[in-house]
Amino acid sequence: MASGASRSRTFRYRLHPTKLQTRSLLHQLDLQRELYNAALEERIGAWSWEHRSVTYYDQCLTVTGLKELRPDVVASGIHLCRGTLKRLDRAYSAFFGRVKRGETPGFPRFKPASRFHSLQWEDRGGWKLKIKDRRLYLLGIGEIRANYHRPLAGEPKTITVKREGTKWWLSVHCVKVPAAPLPRTCCDIGIDLGVVNQIATSDGELKKGLHFGVKAQKNLTRAQRELARKQSGSNRRRRKVDEIARIHNKIKCQRSNRAHELSRELVNDYDFIAHEDLEITNLVRAPKGKPDPEQPGMYLPNGARRKAGLNRSIHDAGWGQFLSLLTYKAESAGRTVVMVNPQYTSQMCAECHNVHPGNRARQKEFRCLSCGHTDVADINAARNILRAGRALQASACDG
Repeated sequence: MASGASRSRTFRYRLHPTKLQTRSLLHQLDLQRELYNAALEERIGAWSWEHRSVTYYDQCLTVTGLKELRPDVVASGIHLCRGTLKRLDRAYSAFFGRVKRGETPGFPRFKPASRFHSLQWEDRGGWKLKIKDRRLYLLGIGEIRANYHRPLAGEPKTITVKREGTKWWLSVHCVKVPAAPLPRTCCDIGIDLGVVNQIATSDGELKKGLHFGVKAQKNLTRAQRELARKQSGSNRRRRKVDEIARIHNKIKCQRSNRAHELSRELVNDYDFIAHEDLEITNLVRAPKGKPDPEQPGMYLPNGARRKAGLNRSIHDAGWGQFLSLLTYKAESAGRTVVMVNPQYTSQMCAECHNVHPGNRARQKEFRCLSCGHTDVADINAARNILRAGRALQASACDG
């Protein structure tokens, strides 16, 4: 990896708006949601009636006319409106990308208030970071107190202000972020991701999964049952919705913190890290139904309930987030991360390389039928992953 290359990074900070600023932010959320839905309606109508495509740039040109018709929409600057239109454009691009890949398309849909929680400023306009004063200036809203708990790196390009429950957050996307290479350790490692053991290493270490979602399930179930008994539109229902949001946000923060800790530990201690190339979307896919040939309209048991429990455990382990953090931290530190084919890594003996399904007769224990080698199953798999990663690295260097 080229340790001297610049990169883009996003830095996240907590905002503390006053009550008046909170009302202004919520008002802008409603206005930008209205703009988003109107722009989506324009695109759908242009294609349905005229077979004409409306682009992001076309809609940016029409926004300038809102200064006379709807001055409240552009009160926080034209760059905020462009950010909303860019958000819609990204939704369209993702839709066509899914169509091209043969996935379930998921056409962009109109946003209700419950699904629109962020404001995005495109380019440098309508906002200013006042780091020394610990403030964020937003046009039409004022200076909001911000907790810049870590220094920015690179050049700030765009920002996003997001509401999560009752809290507000600022995300600053920076470009030209310089790399921060770490000293070499001359150590390699292979890691195997799991549910019971979140990480098993080729060094023989097991990192137990903390299962934050399982621990919070009791409180979450209670709150959801109480929510079902609240009258729609009432203040009690609103407060209960906020309580459920706080529980979910706590789980998310715990998973994120755990992923940051583990990824940072690996990047600091190892120059070369190998892990399985996991298709997590496919792993958590529900099994297809099996029609009963003897009873039309009925289905045979397919283990869907058991698979649903496994899917929840995979989501709770946060594999995708951990691998994403590991990749970007390794890139910045000048480390090498290699993804290997996961096929047979759990059935292959790390000593004699014999492959047989019977080698892993039990979930936790590996016992080779050929040479008699025994080990913890996940650690044996991690050793195989490291060996495969080294082979890929050697072939890449030879090529």
